[in-house]
Order: sequence, then C-alpha cells, then structure tokens
Amino acid sequence: MQISSVQTLIKKWKMRDSAETKPWSGRPTKISATTARKIVQDAKKKPQITSAEIQDSLKKSGVAVSRCTIRRHLKKNGLHGRVARRKPLLRKCHKASRLQYAKQHRDKPQNFWNQVIWSDETKIELFGHNHRRYIWRGVNKAYDERYTIPTVKFGGGSLMFWGCVSYKGTRNLVKIDGKMNAACYQKILEENLHSSARKLRMGRTWTFQHDNDPKHKAKSTCHWLQQNKVKVLEWPSQSPDLNIIEPLWGDLKRAVHARQPRNLQELEAFCQEEWAALPSEKIKNLIHNYHKRLQAVIDVKGGNTRY
Repeated sequence: MQISSVQTLIKKWKMRDSAETKPWSGRPTKISATTARKIVQDAKKKPQITSAEIQDSLKKSGVAVSRCTIRRHLKKNGLHGRVARRKPLLRKCHKASRLQYAKQHRDKPQNFWNQVIWSDETKIELFGHNHRRYIWRGVNKAYDERYTIPTVKFGGGSLMFWGCVSYKGTRNLVKIDGKMNAACYQKILEENLHSSARKLRMGRTWTFQHDNDPKHKAKSTCHWLQQNKVKVLEWPSQSPDLNIIEPLWGDLKRAVHARQPRNLQELEAFCQEEWAALPSEKIKNLIHNYHKRLQAVIDVKGGNTRY
C-alpha cells in the first residue's frame, strides 16, 4: 500500500472514527469498464476518428453515451484532441536517404554551413488559410507518422516566390510569373543566384542548396549548374524540415498577412519589404543549430521531425 493511501485512511479515522469509504456523490458513470476500453481502443486504432463516430459505434452495441462524455473519458486516458501536423509522406527510400544525409553532414564544421546559400519556392495567398484536422493522440506524439497529415508541395489570389538566404542574411526574393518549369527556374538562377552571392559576400567557395523538385533536377538545369560552376549540396527528397528557409517562409507569411494586403500588388510589395526585414540573428541561429535538425533525423531513423 502506498504512503498516500495510508495517510488517507488515518485522516478518515481521525475525522469519522471509521476508515470506511462513503458512497460517491453525484450521478454514477454510464460507462462500463468494457465500454471504456472500447472508446480508448477505437481512438488509438484510428486517431482521426471523431467523438460522433465513436458514439455511433457504441449505439450499434446498445450503449448510449454523449459525445461530451466520450471526449472527457479520452482526455482522462491521456488522449487529447489536437490539430494533426502536416508532414511529407515518407517512404522507406526517403527515410533511408534522409538518414544517410544526416549522418554524413552531422559533423560538418560550422563554417561549412555558413557558406551555404539556401533556396526554395513558396506560394503566398492574398488571404491566409488554415486547414485543420483534429486527431486523438497522447503526449509527445505530434510528429509520429500515424498522427500527421501527409502533404505534397503546392496543392482568392496568390503569388509564387523564389527566395534565397545565407548565414549573412536574406537576399533576392523573386516573384514567379507564369508556369514554373525548368526554363523559368534557370532564368531565375541566371538573374539572381550569382548576384545574391555577391551581395552576400560569399566569396568563391559557397554551396548552393535546393530540393529535388523535377525542375531542379531536370537535365537542362543540371547542365546550367555545371556550366556556371555552381557547387550543389546533395539533398534528400521530402525533407523540408532540413531546409532552414522553411521557418522563414512562415515568419514572412505571418508578417505579410498581419498587414492585411488588399490586392496582389500590395501582397507583392509587403512580401518584398518583410523579406528584407527578417532578422539576420534568427537566420544565424537557425544555421548555428542546424546540427540539431540532423540529430533529430538520426534519432527517428529518417522519419519526420518537429522542425
């Protein structure tokens, strides 16, 4: 018997000259032990199930329970309604390449990452959106595959941008006109990559990072990079969490939407202003702590991380 239990018995005896437990006040629970187990099992087996669906399932077995009671019971058992994180769908090959990348680069010196120009494309909508889907999960399970929503890149009005950053700050942010294909991408690199490197004072030993989007890996793009003597960082597919530019996109979108642009012209102007205003200290911290991202990938054997 635990010490707290003994203390409770002593307290009861002192107060009532009896250690007998009196009947509980209030209405007794309608959930039997069997029903309680079924509720928890259903939520664990199918995290995206709703309380209404659990209620319907119980009705079929002759048990009438309110949705509020179901939610309260799930919470009591450590399962809380949370918005599922959207994460890339990772296959075995993706996990293997991510793990290999993390192991190969975990011990790179800080100066190596200081000499990387990070790049990416993003879509910024005139009016921000927020797709939510609630799931049942326990504590510290947010990034487990079963509790995330798989996404792929680029699903009122919106604009597409290409941008790049380095340890020394943000650089060119380019609005993409028309269809973003290999030819368009090469034109962006032609007009912005080397000029950004010069403005950032990267010298001659910098490395260029971009993901494995088809237009990035096209033969013509690879030829352009070789012809222009651009050293490219080998990159694992489905790995936005390894690109330090991703959280900067989030900061940019929040800052722009806070200004409530009324049209696409204002949206573009605000994006340019807020991109230039992103604090360089945050970028430095992201790069300085990059080894933590790599270690996180290793810890989950190539799976999704919290980044």
